[in-house]
Amino acid sequence: MTDSGITVPAEVFDPANISAETKAVNAGILKALSALPDMWTFPPAVIRERRAKGLGPFPLAPRCPHAVDRTVPGRGGEVPVRIIAPRTRESRGVYLHIHGGGWVLGAPAENDPRLERIAEKTGLTSVSVDYRLAPENPYPAGPDDCEDVALWLLNGGLADLGGGKLAIGGESAGAHLSVTTLIRLRDGHGRQPFIAANLVAGCYDLRGTPSVRRWGTEKLILNTRDIMKFSESFVQGEHTTEDPAISPMFASLEGLCPALFSIGTRDPLLDDTLMMAPLWLAAGNTTELAVFPGGAHVFQAFAGKLAQESLSRMDAFLNAALGD
Repeated sequence: MTDSGITVPAEVFDPANISAETKAVNAGILKALSALPDMWTFPPAVIRERRAKGLGPFPLAPRCPHAVDRTVPGRGGEVPVRIIAPRTRESRGVYLHIHGGGWVLGAPAENDPRLERIAEKTGLTSVSVDYRLAPENPYPAGPDDCEDVALWLLNGGLADLGGGKLAIGGESAGAHLSVTTLIRLRDGHGRQPFIAANLVAGCYDLRGTPSVRRWGTEKLILNTRDIMKFSESFVQGEHTTEDPAISPMFASLEGLCPALFSIGTRDPLLDDTLMMAPLWLAAGNTTELAVFPGGAHVFQAFAGKLAQESLSRMDAFLNAALGD
């Protein structure tokens, strides 16, 4: 790997280098999802209820018993957040987490195990945003909530949680919202307070990058139809997916924090990361790119060596940003 951090060997993309374990994980995902009804036949509220019961693409995550739920002020009303502090060490900052789910689904508690891990491995207290979801609350509601929680941290929330440094990150739509939050803080407030961005399988061009458009119907977590319907739910009315405020791949990226971009090669959103990481670097930002053979969309949610390798890379990235 070069100093740029984004050189990836060609062998990573060779299907022959996908491990037997990863192939088995993917086969299990496909089998499980093929047994479920088409989620788009249900209203969004029902899809969310089913997902919360484990009737979605990801395994049901155990709840963290010491997580704290509270609200913080936002322009659209109180914004719920879920806080997980380290138990085996002192807190040394906050990890502002933004969950995935296509701007339509998902909740902070679905990520408790990974956020507990980050808390213990890095000492960062997780603050996960339960932002308003589309289609009931389309753009800009979700991005507004994420920006407002970031501002709350900057205006006293971080100090209330013990102080220290700030990092940000999320998965899928959460990676997208992490980037838009960084850009909003820079452009709207002249602030860039974060030391690191942990960006996992993000969607950065909501028109659909080539890998999204080519993917087709295979339901390995999500497919082309899912991604386009999520985008249509999020972007409504006079707003367009060409707007840099909505598709951050078109935005100015100068002056943003170091970022780790993580993606699996069996993810429809592969091109979003492969295109965004060089743009991040070209804008003058420290950039790392981690590509994992055969990894499905947000494969870190599934047990296995590949997930552990990726999670360990994230821990190391955050710890390095903290000065370890």
